[in-house]
Amino acid sequence: MPGPVLIATTTIQCAHLGAATPVTPNPRVSIGGQPVVVLSTAYMVAGCTFPAMTSGGSPPCVTAQFTTAATRVQAGGQPLLLADSQGISTPNGTPLIVIPNQVRVTAQ
Repeated sequence: MPGPVLIATTTIQCAHLGAATPVTPNPRVSIGGQPVVVLSTAYMVAGCTFPAMTSGGSPPCVTAQFTTAATRVQAGGQPLLLADSQGISTPNGTPLIVIPNQVRVTAQ
């Protein structure tokens, strides 16, 4: 299904409202002056509010990775991330929340 393409400044959060930031967005393709992000882009999570590890509990979110992306459009040989792309945070495996900030460029 077509959706807005994600860029480096798109708000991405772990399920506990920690901010996920792309480590290395694609520098060769940009939308509105901001680089796009692709499936292989790793994310760092800061400010996760998941409780500190207790007996048997999981630690807070530290990194995140998307698992789905565009099926038809690529940048640098990698599929672009879209507003409906799915991702998980590690080490606890909770889903990512995407809040798109650009809607002019879409892909499928």
